[in-house]
Amino acid sequence: MLGPRAAVGLSLFAILCVSPQLATAQTAGASYFPSADWERRTPAEARISEALLKQAVEAAIAGETKAPRDLVMNHYQTFGREPFGYAIGPIRERGDPTGIVVHGGYIVAQWGDVNRVDMTHSVTKSMLSSVVGVAYDRGMIKSLDDPVKDYVGPVQVYNPLPAANKSDRIGSSDLIFPFEGPHNSQITWDHMLRQTSDWEGTLWGKPDWADRPGENPAQWTTRPRNKPGTAYKYNDTRVNALALATLNLWRRPLPQVLKENILDPIGASNTWRWFGYENSWVILDGSVVQSMTGGGHWGGGMYINALDMARFGYLTLRRGKWKDRQLLSEQWIARALTPTGPEPTYGFMNFFLNTNQKLWPSAPASAFAHIGNGTNLVYVDPEHDLVAVARWIDNKAIDGFLQKLIAAVENK
Repeated sequence: MLGPRAAVGLSLFAILCVSPQLATAQTAGASYFPSADWERRTPAEARISEALLKQAVEAAIAGETKAPRDLVMNHYQTFGREPFGYAIGPIRERGDPTGIVVHGGYIVAQWGDVNRVDMTHSVTKSMLSSVVGVAYDRGMIKSLDDPVKDYVGPVQVYNPLPAANKSDRIGSSDLIFPFEGPHNSQITWDHMLRQTSDWEGTLWGKPDWADRPGENPAQWTTRPRNKPGTAYKYNDTRVNALALATLNLWRRPLPQVLKENILDPIGASNTWRWFGYENSWVILDGSVVQSMTGGGHWGGGMYINALDMARFGYLTLRRGKWKDRQLLSEQWIARALTPTGPEPTYGFMNFFLNTNQKLWPSAPASAFAHIGNGTNLVYVDPEHDLVAVARWIDNKAIDGFLQKLIAAVENK
């Protein structure tokens, strides 16, 4: 029985040595979109340095995160230590370091088990924002500068076990209004997408202040709110509020919307799953529907394989186009890639931008990535016609991996 690292080596070797007769003869400048079977090219056919590409793959594997593979234990060593930090969504153990390199649309290298369905954490946010993007492109949102409250009606949370004593509920609302009030009513779709809303409230048992709380507990519930759009804060409670708003906008389960409008058209597998929380159920149009999560901060989120992640990255590389269909408008992709004022390395969730080469000094300023904890990385590089998925890589190892990868593409 081969160990996982030996298997990784054989997987890479098999791809680096694909027979030239199996490669398609399309011209280098043409845009290739994979069908169900994703075609491969050898480094020589792709005009990439085989030796440097091998070094890049080895760097990704050697740069494996030091976090436990038991992600339940990892949760309780990290986010689980926050106030109200207990998990309420599914969590599974992670796999080996895994990845794919796509150049010119063709797979030129892969390692690990690319078919394994793993948590992808906050790459989920890019899927969520894409569902908002489809709604915007269809005119369901007139302007991203509109207040979200204008699109969200009263929400009834599904409670299968109501209090036995009805008098206990006197004085409590039967409904929630997530975008009402002096502060929340000012929040626009753009604010939510850029994580500059400073939305206040509690959703699914998680207060906004309990996610990555400040250093001074005395200010957790007393600090004045920042005017929407003026301050950036990465906050999953607010992302989940966006997911709830988007559910009310579509009036359909968001995984169905994502499947029909994004993942099926790009040829994704049928193995991915988008999970919500055990308590994130609402009654919508007479049906019980689960509101989704924007990541795995408390469990849940997208469970997906590396091949499907690479397809999504390739869709964003091609600016929302897949074959002859524009799944996300160029206008939407352009806004997603526009730096956020208070945080220039962030666009729409979860488009991380290499503005001024701040995130990855070795990569072009035009590069961007969809990133989730782990680290789960979908790197997109228009300048080099490149997409790279690297799963379970330490954040500090990413720039070194990219440096070697780009050197391989440039043959330097």
